[in-house]
Amino acid sequence: QVQLVESGGGLVQAGGSLRLSCVASGRISSRYSMAWFRQAPGKEREFVAAISWTDNSTYHANSVKGRFTISRDNTKNTMYLQMNVLKPEDTAVYYCAATTGSFTSWHYWGQGTQVTVSS
Repeated sequence: QVQLVESGGGLVQAGGSLRLSCVASGRISSRYSMAWFRQAPGKEREFVAAISWTDNSTYHANSVKGRFTISRDNTKNTMYLQMNVLKPEDTAVYYCAATTGSFTSWHYWGQGTQVTVSS
């Protein structure tokens, strides 16, 4: 099994920055692609960004492109999401996920960390 624990969420003013972390433990290796998703109140969970284990290629949703950056440190089994120029519409619970397969099937999920952006 793999356990994922997010941290770094909080309350920030619009235009501010936060850095989320996701620490993986258990039967984890660098051969996992990882991703961030978010879910705002009353809305479905949506993809934010992903990073491939094969070549560290990154993918960002259009809504966050240019503002958010996903990265990982395999020596620490940790993934990050640097979030800049935050907007009120970025308010959501942010979840990290991991998979050994394709980006269409995420096997493991964290419990989430709340990000609130005030206007």
